[in-house]
Amino acid sequence: MKNLYITLSFVAISFTISAQNKSTAAADKLFARFEYVDAAKEYLRLVENDKGDSYVYKQLAESYYNVFNTKEAAKWYAKVTDTNQDAETYYRYAQMLKADGKYEEANKQMQKFAAAAPSDSRAIAFKQNPNYVPKLLDKTKLFNVNPSDISSDKSDFGAVLYDNAVYFTSARNGARKTYGWTDEPYLDIYRADYDSDGKVTNATPVGDLNSRWHDGPITISADGKTAYFSSESFKEKESQKDKKANAKISQVYLFKTTKTGDKWGNIEEVSFNDKTYSNSNPSLSRDGKTLYFTSNRPGSIGGTDIWKVAINDDGTYGEPQNLGVKVNTEGNESFPFIADDNKTLYFASAGKQGLGGLDVYKADLSNGSDASNLGAPVNTEKDDFAFTFNAVKNAGFLSSNRNGNDDIFAVSPICGVDVLVVVTNAKTGAILTNSSVSILDDKKNVIATEMSNAKGEVTYRVECDKPYVVQASKDGFEGNTFAVNKSKGPTAKVDAALSPIEDIIKTTEVVLNPIFLNMTKVILPEKEHLS
Repeated sequence: MKNLYITLSFVAISFTISAQNKSTAAADKLFARFEYVDAAKEYLRLVENDKGDSYVYKQLAESYYNVFNTKEAAKWYAKVTDTNQDAETYYRYAQMLKADGKYEEANKQMQKFAAAAPSDSRAIAFKQNPNYVPKLLDKTKLFNVNPSDISSDKSDFGAVLYDNAVYFTSARNGARKTYGWTDEPYLDIYRADYDSDGKVTNATPVGDLNSRWHDGPITISADGKTAYFSSESFKEKESQKDKKANAKISQVYLFKTTKTGDKWGNIEEVSFNDKTYSNSNPSLSRDGKTLYFTSNRPGSIGGTDIWKVAINDDGTYGEPQNLGVKVNTEGNESFPFIADDNKTLYFASAGKQGLGGLDVYKADLSNGSDASNLGAPVNTEKDDFAFTFNAVKNAGFLSSNRNGNDDIFAVSPICGVDVLVVVTNAKTGAILTNSSVSILDDKKNVIATEMSNAKGEVTYRVECDKPYVVQASKDGFEGNTFAVNKSKGPTAKVDAALSPIEDIIKTTEVVLNPIFLNMTKVILPEKEHLS
């Protein structure tokens, strides 16, 4: 269901849909209306009646891709790719294979993708590091992930904790009209109580905000008086007509609302909405000055990107800004969440190197560094997205379909220490690059080995309150070990100074260190010249 806020458009009315041919007309109409479950059934019926061809196979693959039925999608992509395809088809096929843990087969499709789109950032990243999966799986565990009381048997996602309340988006309201994408009810915004033990209870719909359309996710200001949420442009009676499909297309819009007492009201759309593109998945900074969101607006690098917009003191908005290539790719990025420090951004991406489907990444917006994958268990081979975290409660939430349905999981941080090792020449103080640096646990097991960078540095993340040992070595220097004492972090520095090994043979002489004998004190000359 989260795909609604990645594709970012909805069909309201559809009269006639242009089809590949008369036999595919019914299936094509369903596909154009985003009713992928029923569309797949119609395309399968054509295959069963010997009317399948490359077009039908492709439509089947795309239908299953859009509902994240990985096995069926891969099955039909395999038939499609018997002949040459566009680059994105190879990429989607690779994603479905990865989602089933078939990494070697996925790499074969990524090679085809890279050949078809060599300048794509996803292709460049793959060619530079094709075997990245083992490294991701070996990353230090940052969070514990556990099932949450919030989840139902329908799609639930986008949970965020404010004070003692959890707001989230759900399709659990059986009284709502069913949406054809996944045959589930339309989305609503819900609120639940969060107690001191982290238990979530009393989930109820936020009636002030929910409409007959899809509503949610939501973000709320630090004082709890202002919120931004996603809904449809149909709410404003705005849509765009698709002449080819003879259909009205709704976009996802962002809306602002304020709270008086216990009631939300004064709902108004933001000024930068537009009926030709969508804005969704808002996240408001704690200082209330910046709104982050997902959009496919002009200037996007890929299908959907992460954007930000300044909120001025008078309530007006600045010009939306794309977060650039450190965050966005030619694929889809979505579900931004800006942390309490106003600089750490969590987001989901299907374009960066991950374990499969959507993965969660973290970026430090204050220094422009590359985004990093959060690794397992936050990320799996399935879709993992909508990561949020409350620093005061030291708790957060994650959405994932790892169990076959979009569910909400509770996350708690694992105490960690970032150990910075700096390797230098003990005699001169000069930094030593390309030194081998290993970190070992208290049982002398080697956890990881890296080479020092241009600054002589290697960084490791280890668990709090555990002792570790660093081993450093380099040709021409005596290897040595250095203790990493128990610590709660967040950082620790190890100065690994290595002593150079002096030459024992020179061109014209042998250099011998003094030798002391126990019987009598005999001191040999320091230098014995060769004749």
